[in-house]
Amino acid sequence: MRELGPVAWPPAPIRTERLVLREPEARDRAAVIELLASPEVGTYIGGARPRDELERTVPEVPGRRPGFFVVDLDGALIGTITLDRRDAERPGRVLPGAGEAELGYLFLPEAWGFGYAAEACAAALDWFTGAFPGEPVVLCTQTANSRSVRLAEKLGFTEVERFEEFGAEQWFGVRSSDVPSA
Repeated sequence: MRELGPVAWPPAPIRTERLVLREPEARDRAAVIELLASPEVGTYIGGARPRDELERTVPEVPGRRPGFFVVDLDGALIGTITLDRRDAERPGRVLPGAGEAELGYLFLPEAWGFGYAAEACAAALDWFTGAFPGEPVVLCTQTANSRSVRLAEKLGFTEVERFEEFGAEQWFGVRSSDVPSA
């Protein structure tokens, strides 16, 4: 993934009804490691990463870059949202030459089922629309991850194609910037 490119970063924290989307801080490191080491989280993204590897490789302030948001509930990280440029070599695109912004999200299992992902992703998409007016956003998830496909549809993504990647069938969708968030 490539970073979004020239954009004022970090934005002011984005507040929703229950959440804050903010830039990462050193206090988030342990939760990021927990997120990436979780077998449940890793189910549809190639598996959990070894905790000892993460302890060695995750920087003191994880994910500090344009397009990386910590999702904060009551002062604690419950997930992350990324908006990055999709690599042109990967299958799936809606623009000639690719480079579309791609939405990604990971949430700790204890945060699943409360609507936090929909709330946080909608806020991140609203921010993106303001920062990059008129640009579409794409999303790719395994078709087997039915919860993620439902979330994509709720957020206004429409299926463009399906293809095989990473040893599994992928659902690839696009959301045009004129679609209101969930």
